[in-house]
Amino acid sequence: MRKILATTAIAAVALMALSGCSTRTETAGGDGAAAGFAEDSVIGVALPSKTSENWVLAGGLFEDGLEEAGYKGDVQYAGASTTVKDQQDQISAMVTNGAKVIIIGAADGGQLATQVQSARDAGAIVIAYDRLILNTEAVDYYVAYDNFNVGELQGQALLDGLATKGDGPYNIELFSGSSDDANSAVFFGGAMSVLQPKIDDGTLVVASGQTDIKQTATAGWKAENAQSRMDALLTSTYSDKTLDGVLSPNDTLARAIITSVKAAGKDIPIVTGQDSEVESVKSIMAGEQYSTINKDTRVLVAQAIDMVNVLQKGDTPEVNDTESYDNGKIVVPAYLLPPVIVTKDNAADAYANDPTLAPLTE
Repeated sequence: MRKILATTAIAAVALMALSGCSTRTETAGGDGAAAGFAEDSVIGVALPSKTSENWVLAGGLFEDGLEEAGYKGDVQYAGASTTVKDQQDQISAMVTNGAKVIIIGAADGGQLATQVQSARDAGAIVIAYDRLILNTEAVDYYVAYDNFNVGELQGQALLDGLATKGDGPYNIELFSGSSDDANSAVFFGGAMSVLQPKIDDGTLVVASGQTDIKQTATAGWKAENAQSRMDALLTSTYSDKTLDGVLSPNDTLARAIITSVKAAGKDIPIVTGQDSEVESVKSIMAGEQYSTINKDTRVLVAQAIDMVNVLQKGDTPEVNDTESYDNGKIVVPAYLLPPVIVTKDNAADAYANDPTLAPLTE
């Protein structure tokens, strides 16, 4: 059932029926990839705009990690105003420059099929990083945290936090990420697999009635869009009601939601998050934001670079999921890392080995 829900969530972004697809079995990148490539080859990394802390961190980690491994790293960010076009052009330039592997954190996973096919045709290997690339057979691997599980953990954290308020029913609101990010629907699907039964039995009440992902989406993952929607919800629905909880898909939006609530002079509800951003960890320790998800970017980047190292030797990288991530054309072999829910109670343990976050929990 979990895998069906994950595939259904991706389908909501792809806007197509995922049928007649098969797992990719041929050698990644064609016959040339099987023989490996030179140790000092160009490795392209195409990342979206710097919309959150983890993307900024990832870029620096890729630059340092690829250089340390002996590669010529070409790390590019898409611009904020023409994000998709920038990334399309950057991937095309990486192909022209002879990149042997192109790691892509998709700005819009549904609009890169032409570019990744060109990469495949040139003999490059394509690794989707953190966000799945949709509607193309030219994706060789996917490396990410288990994003459906992220949503499940967020949903459970919301329930756990609400339980601290006493008996329900509880008034809640739902927020999801940007509709051009395939992960948004997966996060939301995971969360709703936990929350929907409680909505159905009356424990949770979405007072605004906005439960469809199209209604809950936050364009561009932008804080100002989340804050504006929360402002509107407070005005239209909560003038005479208490808002008990908010499902927020990441930390940037969580802080925007809290800002809106505080500006309205209302008590801060239970608010979830994701990414363990510094300001949100501070907020959790201060008793404002309730939870986040720890998806250590250092570990994810290291896993992607490890895949490159294996491919460089002409070997096949390890994967641990060959069923869940159907992109509309193929089931993409994936290596998934386990996310960790973090609240004030376990923050010190969760971040004990993180030199940036550990001091915040003391």
